[in-house]
Order: sequence, then structure tokens, then C-alpha cells
Amino acid sequence: MFTKNVGSADRILRAVIGVVLIAVFFMYPDLGWRWVALVVGLIALFTAVMSSCLLYRIFGMSTSKKEG
Repeated sequence: MFTKNVGSADRILRAVIGVVLIAVFFMYPDLGWRWVALVVGLIALFTAVMSSCLLYRIFGMSTSKKEG
């Protein structure tokens, strides 16, 4: 369904950033941009799990060694 275009180093970085941003959402309830942190964190985590990034596909990029 999704073309894999996210490499392993990219996936790890996205997963770490996603988890950190989701943690920020829960740790700082008075932060003004906490909902932005949650949405960006969920997107980063989703793209890490699925190994597919829509923006990479739009721009024809890939960090994966093997597509498909």
C-alpha cells in the first residue's frame, strides 16, 4: 500500500523525535503549542512505523536502500 522510502537511520530519528514530542504534550499541560507537538509527534511516529513519508514521495526522495 505504501511505498517504503524511509531508511533505518531516518526511521530511528523519526521515532525518537515522535516519542519526545508526544511526551512534551503530556509533561507540559500549560504549553501553548502542546497540540502542535502532539500532532507532529504522531505524524513522525506514524511515518517511522510505516517506513513511508508522503513528503518524500511528493519530492521524489528516498533514504531507503531498497524501495518497495
